[in-house]
Amino acid sequence: MATPDGTVLTVTPAGGERVLALDGLRGLAVAGIALMNVMVFSMPPAAYFNPRAYGGEDPLALALWTLSFLVVEDKFRALFAMMFGAGVTILLGKHGAHPLRAHFARMSVLFVIGMAHAVLLAGNEVLRVYAVAGLALPLFVNMRPRTLYWLAAVIIATQVLVALWLFRDWIAYWWQVQTGAVSDVTPLHPLEASYGADPQAIAAALERGREDFVERLTRRLGLEPWLTLRVMAGLPSSFAAMLIGIGLWRSGLLAWQWASGRALCLAGWCALASLPALGLMAIADFVSGFDPLVTALNALVLSAPFDIVLAAAWAALAMVLFAGGGMFTRLWAAAGRMALSNYIATSLIFSILFTSWGLGLFGIVSRPQALALCLVPIGAMLIWSPLWLDRFRQGPAEWLWRSLAKGRVLPVKR
Repeated sequence: MATPDGTVLTVTPAGGERVLALDGLRGLAVAGIALMNVMVFSMPPAAYFNPRAYGGEDPLALALWTLSFLVVEDKFRALFAMMFGAGVTILLGKHGAHPLRAHFARMSVLFVIGMAHAVLLAGNEVLRVYAVAGLALPLFVNMRPRTLYWLAAVIIATQVLVALWLFRDWIAYWWQVQTGAVSDVTPLHPLEASYGADPQAIAAALERGREDFVERLTRRLGLEPWLTLRVMAGLPSSFAAMLIGIGLWRSGLLAWQWASGRALCLAGWCALASLPALGLMAIADFVSGFDPLVTALNALVLSAPFDIVLAAAWAALAMVLFAGGGMFTRLWAAAGRMALSNYIATSLIFSILFTSWGLGLFGIVSRPQALALCLVPIGAMLIWSPLWLDRFRQGPAEWLWRSLAKGRVLPVKR
């Protein structure tokens, strides 16, 4: 929070109490990630980016893909990263012996938890990225919000430019194909396999999605170093979002210290700055027939800065939504207090629904059906989180994380 003379003050809840709206926002972020991850669990990987790849032929499926691209896809991952940055800032601001040593211990344990989560449940999980990015966050927690926002902008702009440079050969060859300069599309086949509707790639993904638990575990153990490196490609954008989260906490927004009108104004400006650009990208996808290069560039590269801006809009809007308190806010706040447990539980529920050792729905459900099934983990976390916290101090995954980081068994019951 800034004083009239421009001095920035670190915002800390009085008496150490939790900020109910911030916890609610964490819960909302976990629910949004479930809406994204259900596609990873239920369909071949290309369907996450491209509805033409699988399960997206009818108008309802295309409409849902469009809505997801505009307001959900990667926005809630960025929002989750913002919450992580704010959470690290809060913990580092608490008085205690050796705060940096405790922080690095938490990040180390979080990385191990992330690795286990990736191998056993969700290959695309983000905890490893957060743990690595979190190592550098102590250098930034006392910076002015405006400085943090500029640093985040530089990081995300650099990521976009580097990604475009890496795509340059494909872009140049794709342009030659589009203008008729060349007719051989063979060099573009890797793009079609990863982001398009290549029949062989889809068939292989369907076969892989129906493997049993031992087969999947063996395959992931063999591929984990490569998968970890691939996931780390999202490190710059996640770190940029964390810096913005620190800034939003220090500015007072996430500490529930802004007037509702001011928060709504920020949400409106962020939406205005991002939704038109995202809308143009969605139109480009449709006009190109969901060409794999166009789809990949829009989903992975060009949308990145706008995803983060819209995530900030979600943050501001949610702080207003949860400002009134009441049962609605308390339910989401309970889910947010158990964000790590609920994030992992969502992967467990999706595994039960879609894997061969569960109900085996992988590759069977449509996009609308998959999104409808998101109500299962989201509803579950809203029901079980307050019941759990009535008896226990924290979620089971949070308890394990903190106990391992401290090197001793912490009390769990109230």
